[in-house]
This record gives sequence, structure tokens and C-alpha cells, in this order.
Amino acid sequence: MAFSQSAPHTAAPLESVPQDRMPHDTALIVTLAGGIGLAFLLGMLAQRLHLPPLVGYLVAGIVAGPYTPGFVADTALAQQLAEIGVILLMFGVGIHFSLDDLLAVRRIAVPGAVVQIVVATVLGGTVAHLWGWSWTTGIVFGLCLSVASTVVLLRALEDRGVLDSVDGRIAVGWLIVEDLATVLVLVMLPALAVSLGGHTDVPMTGGVLMTLAVTLAKVVAFVALMIMVGRRVVPWLLERVARTGSRELFTLAVLAVAIGVAVGAAELFGVSFALGAFVAGMVVNGTDLSHEAAADSLPLQDAFAVLFFVAVGMLFDPAILLRHPWQVLAVVLIVMVGKSLGAFFIVAGFRYPVHTALTISASLAQIGEFSFILASLAVALGLMPAEAQNLIVAGALLSIGFNAAAFAAVDPLRRWIVARPRLLRVLERAAGKLDVIPPHVHANTLHGHAVIVGYGRVGSAIGSALAEAGVAYLVLEQDRQTVTSLRERGVPTFFGDASRPGMLAQVNVRDARLLVVTAPEPFTARAIIIEARKANPAVDIVVRTHTDEERQYLEGMHVGQAVMGERELARAMADYALQSCGAPRSVLSAEPVRET
Repeated sequence: MAFSQSAPHTAAPLESVPQDRMPHDTALIVTLAGGIGLAFLLGMLAQRLHLPPLVGYLVAGIVAGPYTPGFVADTALAQQLAEIGVILLMFGVGIHFSLDDLLAVRRIAVPGAVVQIVVATVLGGTVAHLWGWSWTTGIVFGLCLSVASTVVLLRALEDRGVLDSVDGRIAVGWLIVEDLATVLVLVMLPALAVSLGGHTDVPMTGGVLMTLAVTLAKVVAFVALMIMVGRRVVPWLLERVARTGSRELFTLAVLAVAIGVAVGAAELFGVSFALGAFVAGMVVNGTDLSHEAAADSLPLQDAFAVLFFVAVGMLFDPAILLRHPWQVLAVVLIVMVGKSLGAFFIVAGFRYPVHTALTISASLAQIGEFSFILASLAVALGLMPAEAQNLIVAGALLSIGFNAAAFAAVDPLRRWIVARPRLLRVLERAAGKLDVIPPHVHANTLHGHAVIVGYGRVGSAIGSALAEAGVAYLVLEQDRQTVTSLRERGVPTFFGDASRPGMLAQVNVRDARLLVVTAPEPFTARAIIIEARKANPAVDIVVRTHTDEERQYLEGMHVGQAVMGERELARAMADYALQSCGAPRSVLSAEPVRET
């Protein structure tokens, strides 16, 4: 897969630049220096403006591209560097791919992602057809708009401390399904290009179905080879290299696997670099050394992924904002409104709470790396004009820039919906049956019990400790599978959102001794505390937090304890370090470690 060569250039190629200005034999160095330097500066500026650094990387490409005055990098070299970025990016996706994580949320993530892709594709195709494009071009264009950026999503969820929440796991699983669907499209598109009106290097072996069958057979053969041989050879190789104790050799081995498998897949099986690298990552993921491999490849992956975004920006013509402002607006509306509304109603239709539906909607209100990869392939195959790629890059820049605002609107929208009970009943109507505790377990039979809000990794550990100590407890959880599993084990469990008015009354917080709030979202935690105080002003509360500022705020709400994970980790490690060094017990019980 390569970036489009059809985009017009308004600047002379580097080969024609006088030798005293930029010798051709230093073009690679100049392109690297210019691309990385501009990406760093503009990425820092984007960070200061509270925008994702990805926006800065794309703008750096625009600055270094042929459509803006000043420095112009070598486009051909940038595209080759971007290919390495694609390989390492897809290798990273594969190495972090977890089938268990996907299976945990498969009931919502798989059908939800498929329906959402169809909705976005239909919207994009219809709008493109109204512009006068063919239906084929429109459908490919819509597919490009249907795929959200995993990089942007993970950063947004991490920044808000919700990556490990139920909402975060659903969002990540949803995007995994999108990524897998896009990988399948990347495989099939070259085989279908000619029949769709484009061109391809894939040899036609007689008819569309035969060509598609041959292509899929090659993919199956490659994947089977990697499963049967690669899963044995790659772990054996990495283990042998790890035994040498040389970090440099191990890093080289990981890169050799990533790039070597990608190139070998393309040369021997005719599949894309992206698919080869993804499968290589999945093979490494199955080894005990996957975490070390991911850590060693991450720096180069980040650097070349940045160059990939810079190369995409170099293909963008900013004049499109003036030539076709309404088309750009239409793209942004499809991405940020059409996709989001579709996702909201899909999640609500699967009987998940409003907050989950709003979080998933905000997560999908952007496009990124896979959209660029798919768009560049479509342009190279002649299935989309270069103008379409410009529209996609413009839509990505704007949607990524406004994605923070989409997340910021989740809580106000949720409050607005909760304040309208009739609307809330309509949106969450299907969840009614799960709000009922089975007859053999009733909250009102418990007194002096604990109420655990959220039964993820933190909540389950607390529940196990309470069970061992013989302390009665109830669970209030929003994940239906967890609710079903706990009820089968005989654990009193409610399904619902603890921050909703009246919800805590159903778990008899009035007679509870302790409320454990594991929700990572600050607003949700505050709302739960307020509702708990209304029902039982004397209930003791322990709550999870992520920052000193939030901890101080929660302590101002008179909670028993606000626990910050990083602080407790630092305290435990400092206590052990002091004890190991023979420090007296009085030192171990001193003032908690202060964060710097």
C-alpha cells in the first residue's frame, strides 16, 4: 500500500533544487529533520492548546507539504517513511490486541460496531452521491469516515481516567472490531478495484469472484502459516535473543519480526504491509515476552507513526477549506453528529445506561489513522479522487480538535436527560427487567452492610476481602454480564447507575455502614456521593480518585477516605524500601509520600 501519487504538486521536487541549497544525497536526513522537528514543535503547541498532539503532527505535514510556502520535504521519501510508520503502527495494534478483552464486550461491541460502520458508510455514500460522485466512490468514502482513531480514543480515555471502566472497555472493544473490519477491507479492496472502476497491481485470474477467492486464499494461507509456524518460531527466536541479555539485540529482533513479516507477507502472499504487521503483532502477543517487545518497539513505533501523520498532512491542500467549505462541514457533521447519534441509539437499544451511550458516542466522534490508510489506498487504486482524501484529512483535523469538547458534553447531556424522567424512561426503558433483584436476594434484608459501586478489578478485590472477613455486601454494577455472573454466584447484585436519583435507595444504602465508590469518573463519583448523603448522611464512604485536586475536593465532601492509586503505590513501595533498609517502624508510619 502506498500513498497517492496523483495529487498535484505546486512545488518542484527536491531533485531539482540546486545542490548548494539541498543536495539530493541529504534529502532523507532533511526530510527526517524537518518532519520530526516540525511535528515536535507543533505537537507541543497543540498540547498547550489542550488539543491532541496528533493535530500538531498533521499540521506539521501541511507546513512541510507542497501546498504551503517555505520548506518542502521530499514527498516520495516521506511516503516510504510513512510505510514504515504503518507497519509499526499495525504491529503495535496487533501486539496489544486482546481476544479476551473483545470477547468480554462482544455482545455490544461486535453488533454495535458493524451497525455503526453501515450507518456511517450509508451517510457518507449518500452525501458523496449528492455531490455527483459515483456510488462506488461514495461507499469507499463512507467507509473511510466510519473508522475512529484508536490512538485518539485511548489518549482521551486515559486522560479522563475511564480506560478501565465499563464504558472504556466497551469503547476499546468497539474500536477493535472497527479495526478488524478495516483490515478486512484493506485486504479485499485491491482484489475488487478493477471491478469497481479502479486499477490494481493484483493479477486478475478470471472474474471478480475468482480474484477475490484467490486473494482470500492467500490471506488464509498466510495467517495459517503464521499460526502453525510463526507461533513456534517467533517465540523461540525472541526467547533465545532474550537469554543473551542484550537489549539492543532484542529490540532488533522485534523490529526484524515486524518489518520482515510485513515485507514477506507482501512479497510472497500479495497481502498488504498493514495486514502482515498486524498478524506479526498478534503472534508476538501470544508470547511471554509480548510486554517487553511492545516496550522495546514503542519508541520507534511512536517516531515513525508521527512521520506517517506528517506524510498524510503533506498530501492535504488547505485551499479545500475555501474551495469546498460546505463539503468539509458535511464531513465533520457525518463524523461528529451522524456517527455519534447512530452509536448512541445502538448502545441504548442494547439496554445500556445513558452515560454509556453518551461515552461511546463521544469516543466515535472522530476519525484518524485507519481512515488515512484506507483513503490513501483507495486513491492509489483510483477508487477515490485526491479531493476526497483532502476532505477526509480536513474532517480528521477538525473532528480530532473538537473531540475533547464532545467528551466534555457527556456529563451536561447526561444531567439534562436525567432531569427529564419521561425521556430517561424512553431511553433506558429496555433495562427495566435487569434492575430487579431476584426474589431470593433482597436489599432490605441486609443491615450494616457494605455497598460496592462498580465490580471491576478494584471492586472485585474489595468484594473478595469483605467476603473473607464475613462482611455482608451488595454490588451495584452497570455491566450486564457481570451482574448475571454475580447473581449466579449468589452475590446480591443490582443493575443500574448509582448516580441516578433513587438508585441507591434500591440497594438500601439507608441501612448500610459503608459505601465503596470505584467509579473512576470524577463527576460520577461526586454525583454518587451526593445521592448517598441524601439517603444516609451517616454512611461511611471510601472513593477512588486520580488527582490530588480531586482528592481534596472529595475530602471536602466529608468522605471517609479518598484513595489515589499512584499515592498508595508510592507509599507501599517507600514503606518496603525503608523496611528493607532497616528503617524503624516510626519512619514507616510517617507522613504519606508527597507527589512531585
